[in-house]
Amino acid sequence: MTTTAPFSEAEPSPRSARIRARFLPVNPAPRWLGWLGAFAVALFAGALRFFNLGQPDRIYFDETYYAKDAFGLWNFGYEHETVEEPVEADDLLAQGYQDIFTGAGDFIVHPPVGKWMIALGDWLWSLLPFGTTMTPEAWRFASAVAGVLSVLILVRLATRMTRSVLLGCTAGLIMALDGLHFTLSRIAMVDIFLTLWILAGFACLVIDRDSTRERMARLAEAGGDLASVGWLGMRWWRLAAGLCFGLAVGTKWSALFFIAAFGLLTVAWDYGARSSVGQRGFFWRWLGIDAIPAFVQTVVVAGVVYLVSWSGWLFTRGGYNRDFADGMLPEWVPGLLREPVEALWSLVDYHQRMMTFHTDLTSDHAYISAPWEWLVMRTPVMFHYNGEVASCDTGDCVTSVVSIGTPVIWWSSLLALTVMLGWWVTFRDWRAGAVLLAVAAGWLPWFAYPDRPMFLFYAAPLLPFLVLAIVLALGLAMGAGEDSPRFAPYTRAVGGIVYGVVLLLIVANFAYFYPVLSAYPIDEGMWRERMWFDVWIYGNGG
Repeated sequence: MTTTAPFSEAEPSPRSARIRARFLPVNPAPRWLGWLGAFAVALFAGALRFFNLGQPDRIYFDETYYAKDAFGLWNFGYEHETVEEPVEADDLLAQGYQDIFTGAGDFIVHPPVGKWMIALGDWLWSLLPFGTTMTPEAWRFASAVAGVLSVLILVRLATRMTRSVLLGCTAGLIMALDGLHFTLSRIAMVDIFLTLWILAGFACLVIDRDSTRERMARLAEAGGDLASVGWLGMRWWRLAAGLCFGLAVGTKWSALFFIAAFGLLTVAWDYGARSSVGQRGFFWRWLGIDAIPAFVQTVVVAGVVYLVSWSGWLFTRGGYNRDFADGMLPEWVPGLLREPVEALWSLVDYHQRMMTFHTDLTSDHAYISAPWEWLVMRTPVMFHYNGEVASCDTGDCVTSVVSIGTPVIWWSSLLALTVMLGWWVTFRDWRAGAVLLAVAAGWLPWFAYPDRPMFLFYAAPLLPFLVLAIVLALGLAMGAGEDSPRFAPYTRAVGGIVYGVVLLLIVANFAYFYPVLSAYPIDEGMWRERMWFDVWIYGNGG
């Protein structure tokens, strides 16, 4: 007498099928289509960002710090003090490196990664047949590339989170059409790099989440006992996240808020996965196998990467404060260790000075913006303004770079965040919770420093998560009622209309503001029509 197994190897059990369906919803589109859409949207973003990248054709706004610091890092390994002039690009190129640097190391208040990237971009631009170092296009090249890469990553991330190529491409398109992202992608400042590395690190954690659940699903399909499963293999994507987070904090310290939030998020995902497959009493197993390794893979790895980012300062002697600890060690310290310990001691003291600077910083800058103002775009920053454009036909044209987010995007994100909050409270959907946590990590900590001068572009790392909130809300609208066949056609039609209207408004809003974002010559009257509020022109001093 023979017996037949209830389920063959080719036919997973109902339980394993349920686990796979719950852990890994199916993407109905072919994989190649998702990548094709991502590259198409990234190319569109690149066309916008690289067109007339050299305008304004001079150092403007904080390029006077970051571009010059980047040149100092590339040539000396540390930031040099620089002369205030020349500010015109042609003069800067004619004088060359040596004529803009003094002999002293400069006191800088941000870590070096962003400036290393600016310098790398300048070098890469100089390798092109038409490229020349120390030109506006050269020192802005890395920012433009970072802007395009962040759009590409967001498309892939949103596609993975929504299992929809349409919504994934929509997310990238929205960010490509945001004015704040656009202007920061066309200036030699470091905020676009901060945004890139935070987004990349989060994307790595989402991939790690999926890959871990994939391993569990395969184990269930193979007949494994998920109730007692422990180690699930090496978490390479979480290590990659730690690398990205190290580069983020090596760009600006504000990345620490995101690292703390995302570190807790990834271990919460692991806890939820173990609980959902029926594990009980697994706290210590989770702590030892998931939580502690996660701390090492994200926080410790990020710390190592951050320290390595200071290599130029550590392995040279001319940087600011580099010789602070020279001769201060006791005699019993071995000679072989004296120099590296002195270097690290000097670096610690340097960081204390940087922290003191940030803590005690005051300013009467006209474009200071409190955190509560960021999401409503109350006080953008006038990066550049020229009211005497000689080439303008009417004679009264101006050029400007107003660093402001596309209002439709930021204002609609307020509604989207409200939807995410309701969705998470009602259904505990992990995507809504992740978006809300990311926005909170990048926004709420700033309220603890009410006296510190802050600017709208500090909100740049929030943007990818605001966009995710918008596309997730649009996805809900277009998918509403699918469990009710009687009403599904109507609700999906309404959702499609909402989707189309929102996207058209975003496109039209960006096109309307494009001249004042890109230093494009425009009639002064038309320019003022786009400056809807006086505070957009004069800031808080107008």
